[in-house]
Amino acid sequence: MPASAQQKPAAKPLKPNGATPTTPKPPTVKAAPTATAGGARLVETVAQKPGELLIPYSKYVLPNGLTLLVAEDHSDPLVHVDVTYHVGSAREQIGKSGFAHFFEHMMFEGSDHAPKGTFDKLVLGSGGTNNGSTNRDRTNYYETVPSNQLETALWLEADRMGFLLDAVTQPRFEVQRATVKNERGQNYDNRPYGLASEYISKTLYPYGHPYSWLTIGYLADLDRSDVNDLKNFFLRWYGPNNATLTIGGDVSTAQVVKLVEKYFGPIKRGPAVPTQRLPEPVLTADRYVSYEDNVRFPMLQMVFPTVPHGHPDETPLDALAEIIGGSKTSLLYKNLVKSQKAVQAQASQQNSELGGELALIALNLPTTRLDSTEMVFRKTLAEFAKTGPTDEQVARFKANTEASYL
Repeated sequence: MPASAQQKPAAKPLKPNGATPTTPKPPTVKAAPTATAGGARLVETVAQKPGELLIPYSKYVLPNGLTLLVAEDHSDPLVHVDVTYHVGSAREQIGKSGFAHFFEHMMFEGSDHAPKGTFDKLVLGSGGTNNGSTNRDRTNYYETVPSNQLETALWLEADRMGFLLDAVTQPRFEVQRATVKNERGQNYDNRPYGLASEYISKTLYPYGHPYSWLTIGYLADLDRSDVNDLKNFFLRWYGPNNATLTIGGDVSTAQVVKLVEKYFGPIKRGPAVPTQRLPEPVLTADRYVSYEDNVRFPMLQMVFPTVPHGHPDETPLDALAEIIGGSKTSLLYKNLVKSQKAVQAQASQQNSELGGELALIALNLPTTRLDSTEMVFRKTLAEFAKTGPTDEQVARFKANTEASYL
């Protein structure tokens, strides 16, 4: 059954030695708490077969639990560094929504040996870029830098993994709280159609399910949080055993492993992170929710709960979404846009660790009733069920999917 929304690192001091003369030299890093440096264990090597769409890589695990993936690519003198922590809004609790995303902001406020501004000064000063993102299931931080700046990037990431807490102060907390609240206003509360995803989430998932709220969180939860809440969140989830470090580019795998052992190896393992399992949402009847918004074109979304990421049905559902609503040759485009009932019609399908959603979306012309569009949605699904996909549609889906990974 669908849910519909109408809208209206004790070691010697460490320091990187790969800085160029024009790049400020980072300060010496103190020893991290306990644990032993070195000892990365190779657990997997994946090679590319002729004609196979795959990135070859080597996978290592450090004694402290950090997972390391290395992919060599010498086509350009660049390297990409990504640290992904297996924590997103799905690990939050009722009344403490938005913490994962809030902490993403705090990770850019400086660490013990890289005060605020140092990260950007070193990365951007070398001609690189950096950013971060948060979703339901993970938070990642990444840099793309000239390959001779790899050591600097690793030092910076290791410092904020191992030496962040003393830099998390109440004034910085308040600055970022205001920033996050402003972000919510711009991207959700005051943006046309911005609240549709929030209405859908709390209608599709039962109360208390971590997917029932958005990653941005609720303003009330942000208002009653304090700096100690965020520090506890970091201590619980930001250990090396809950992180994957991915390095790809113009590098030597052996040298990467050596540097990672040097900077990340001494960081103490964090608390154990159990696998999260929750029942997938089941709707026994259609649910309808509507709200008013200052928009010209009324929007209708019909959303079906589907399957978690990795389920055998994930790819078929991706194909379904593209065929019925992924292009101007799709069924929804034909049945709604070409027939001049809507200005836009599409389908999307996403899968996360605890569930997935298939959504049909239309922006109606003001003269088209929303219940009429709902009927078209249902008839379109029935039409696909009757005729099925053509060989050409399946081939196009495969080609588009492969192209999206290149």
